[in-house]
Amino acid sequence: MSRQPNIFLEEWLRGKCSDTGKFNHRNSYSSSARAIIQAWAELRDSLQYQSFTPHHLQYLKTLVNSQTSLHVAEPQAKLLLAILSSPNLSLPYESYPLFFRLFYIWVRKTLKPTSVIIDSVVEVLSNLFSVQIKSGNDPFFFSEGVVLLGAISFVPSLSERSKTICLNLQSRLLIKEYQLLGSFTELVPNVLAGIGYALSSSVAVHNITILDSLFEIWGKENGPEGSISNGLMILYLMDWVMSNLISFQFLDKISVLSQETFGKFKVNYVPFSVFMAAAGVVRAVSRSTSSGMKLDIISRVKISAVIRMEALASNLISRILKPNMSISSNDLRDRLLLQCISLALTRTSSFSSHPSFFVCLALALLTEIFPLPRIYKSLLELSSSSGGLKLTEVKEHLDNILFKESGAVTGIFCYQYVSAVEENKDVVENLIWKFCEDFYYGHRQVSLLFKGREDELLEALEKIAESTFLMIVVFALAVTKYKLNSKFTQEMQMNVSLNILVSFSCVEYFRHVRLPEYIETIRKVVASVKENEHACTSFVKSMPSYVELTNGPDYKTKYTWSKDEVQTARVLFYLRVIPTFVEHLPGHVFRNMVAPTMFLYMEHPNGKVARASHSLFVAFISLAEESEVNGGVSLKEQLVFYYVLRSLQGYPGITPFEGMASGVVGILRHLPAGSPSIFYCIHSLVEKAEKLCAEVFAKDVDAWKKQGEPEPCKKLLDLLLHTVFLVDIQVLTDLMKLLAQLITKLPQDAQNMVLNELYSQVAESDDVIRKPILVSWLRSLSYVCTKASQQNVGSKKISEDNLTLACAAEPLNWVRLTPQL
Repeated sequence: MSRQPNIFLEEWLRGKCSDTGKFNHRNSYSSSARAIIQAWAELRDSLQYQSFTPHHLQYLKTLVNSQTSLHVAEPQAKLLLAILSSPNLSLPYESYPLFFRLFYIWVRKTLKPTSVIIDSVVEVLSNLFSVQIKSGNDPFFFSEGVVLLGAISFVPSLSERSKTICLNLQSRLLIKEYQLLGSFTELVPNVLAGIGYALSSSVAVHNITILDSLFEIWGKENGPEGSISNGLMILYLMDWVMSNLISFQFLDKISVLSQETFGKFKVNYVPFSVFMAAAGVVRAVSRSTSSGMKLDIISRVKISAVIRMEALASNLISRILKPNMSISSNDLRDRLLLQCISLALTRTSSFSSHPSFFVCLALALLTEIFPLPRIYKSLLELSSSSGGLKLTEVKEHLDNILFKESGAVTGIFCYQYVSAVEENKDVVENLIWKFCEDFYYGHRQVSLLFKGREDELLEALEKIAESTFLMIVVFALAVTKYKLNSKFTQEMQMNVSLNILVSFSCVEYFRHVRLPEYIETIRKVVASVKENEHACTSFVKSMPSYVELTNGPDYKTKYTWSKDEVQTARVLFYLRVIPTFVEHLPGHVFRNMVAPTMFLYMEHPNGKVARASHSLFVAFISLAEESEVNGGVSLKEQLVFYYVLRSLQGYPGITPFEGMASGVVGILRHLPAGSPSIFYCIHSLVEKAEKLCAEVFAKDVDAWKKQGEPEPCKKLLDLLLHTVFLVDIQVLTDLMKLLAQLITKLPQDAQNMVLNELYSQVAESDDVIRKPILVSWLRSLSYVCTKASQQNVGSKKISEDNLTLACAAEPLNWVRLTPQL
């Protein structure tokens, strides 16, 4: 025998099917040697005493359950044959399948079974099936009979007459009793194994009938239903059969198989079974190293199989993919074929540039492997009480071989993208980008509806979603590597980049880890977009509007925008990408479309999101004047007033200090000298700091001495101290006056800490223009604070102090002070 992967073909087929749990493994346990010896002894006694009792039936079961370790020798085969053919023994009906199985073990485990014994077994079987026994409704009699008859026909040393009898009996069983498999799907591997043995036999009689049964049985009334498991078993079965035919050089049978299965269109043949059989044939042929006439026949078989596969795939696409690029996949037969195509292609490496396969892989990924839009729609149509049922379905999908092989399917899919025709590339790209939008809106609605009520369901959905995200990223990277080069026009590159950016914004919620492919793709597409004003504007326009962000998808239910995690992730993507090309955005676009969202998300309770909004503001405020469009400087000043107001209103509760500090530094550095916005900014900061300090010191005078996170007022005061080295000279006078007023109101210990910090900063400064001014101011401020501390705290504001402080803050008095540090 050529390439026999397992002694028992049905067990090998079960092992190749992921849903092995649905099939009963006969060898679930192994009896001890003592039990096996005793069983044989009891069976010999039954023959000797011509009595077959229920405990003998149990001994038969003991032997059958030990099939992995059991060896049936020739004497034991003769014993079984004698019992089965004895006219004086009344055997129970359920014993016949067990006798069949023991004969099957003997045939498969014996290298050269004696032909005389086999011929005798064939005679007995012929009588049982034709005269004495009517199989009736016993599926085990049927399945064990089919596999035994097939195995006997596969024995090389058996006479052609006996093989013909077996194939004749098997074909009759398959035609008349197939419906028994409709209710006993666990017996399908046995029947397929019997068919495989028969097709590999040296005798060609009934070959066409058996092939017809293999491909028609799935569509017959009361027959077994088609499934992924059955499809995979058919693929590996035909791989095994074709390998045997090639090895034994049964060229006539190869030609018949090719012509009857792939050369003719038979309306009763179920498509998924034909496709999987063709894939199995291609898989076997691809490993062949034949030459001469044998190679010519085998090559024709492969071509014929591939042509049939392409035809089935093309017809499927015409049924599923509508002219408007919408996908209709409600027919269960079409869905099964699509599933089988995706799995078959991962197991057959011989396909590189078949357009229909590429499109089918895309459809399979979007509708069967990652069927999230369909699941979302179903969930939203059902009441929340039905969520438990849907949870079961989602978990079943997670355990399905289709989902487990999503990585392999994605790999083949992206590999075929490069060699696909341009038209199909465009079709598939559009399908993927449209899927991303449906993916986003569906998960957003489901998340809002079931959050807190069906968390286990959402967790299961997000496991599928994470794998979906990886597929989208890998495909997008393949697209960028192929299309973002000089072979394609700038317009096409821009459109591709925009589609990828928008799609990534839709799936950002599912990016839980830093993915190199994701970062690489974004860098490539951003580089393609950021130099084009139209592309930048188009990307910004794809962002959800302020109205959409604040009202939610369902206007009938209560909605809190800051709790919408899916939408927040998408907006965060925009907040991070827009700064990379903000200099190319027209002023009115930023004002009307970006600024409202930016200011809204500055108040988001998630610090990461709020900081991204502040970073976007800094990127805008940092633009050079010559890059501004439509009065950009005035727009900057307008936005500064609102930015400062909104930031300080949310501090320290919502506004992150780091974000606000970066915004303040950006304002002071990049607005024109003496800008009213800068004056407003420092006045507002001082006012807020004074208010916070008053609140803190009213409760605890020694608050600043405590270890740990500094108080918000301390952080704000540190920021103000830092600004004395940033503001322009026109604003510095006002800032020093405001700081002096604020510092003199602090408790003595706080004053000392602030003054020491100021002294340290000034001492380290190398600003030759600003340093003398600050030194004089510090000496005067220190004098005022020292004198005030010697007097009653309640009478700080004496006229002498005010006069001194005023002198320290007035530029005309700087020359009369002698600064030293």
